[in-house]
Amino acid sequence: MIQTASVALPGGGKVALRVRRSRRAQRVALRIMPASGEVELVVPIRASIKQGITFAREKASWLKAHLSNLPLPVPFADGAIIPVFDQPRRIRRTDELFGGIWLTDKELQVAAPPETVPDVVHGWLRNQARENLISRAEEKTCLLNSRFRHLTVRDTASRWGSCSPKGDLSFSWRIIMAPEYAFDYLVAHEVAHLREMNHSRRFWAIVDDIADQPDRGRAWLRDHGATLHRFGVDARSI
Repeated sequence: MIQTASVALPGGGKVALRVRRSRRAQRVALRIMPASGEVELVVPIRASIKQGITFAREKASWLKAHLSNLPLPVPFADGAIIPVFDQPRRIRRTDELFGGIWLTDKELQVAAPPETVPDVVHGWLRNQARENLISRAEEKTCLLNSRFRHLTVRDTASRWGSCSPKGDLSFSWRIIMAPEYAFDYLVAHEVAHLREMNHSRRFWAIVDDIADQPDRGRAWLRDHGATLHRFGVDARSI
């Protein structure tokens, strides 16, 4: 059940909290959504909401500092610079007769009416993510002499990917904006779960074996992955 609360910030002002009970959480935690600045308070079942709010109040200074340092959102609009496989491309809208998107060394050229540019760019990135993810997942599963059943792309806030017990893979489309080595690591991580549905030593051995740069990819997602959520915040969520 989702509840709401608020916490006073040092120097004045308040911040709203989205309170979520969790059976999986081991401790009370605060999370700031990079794209929206929304603050989520995660409270384990064994703890009370009151305990969670007390924790949030104790972290008021931390909240204020991190909220003030959030990077500005970057909409998918004409002139905006966005990463594609970590390479910056400037979105440039054109009035070409035939609609579409063309990727150059420096630009993402979009032939579309101004009001549709955000959705067109979002859809193109999503399709690029799906095509590249399927191709890479097929490569990785061949290395393991294994197969996945379905692959879907979504816009998840807290998980970059997942693998179901039935062999279904799911990824955030935003990974198409990450460096190649982070993209490769994520696919290797989820494909490894086709063999090991855990994070045991055997699982990590598989990841290390089929990922190109596992340590570097894992570190990038941990340290910089959240920054990808600031791009395209005005695009329609599908």
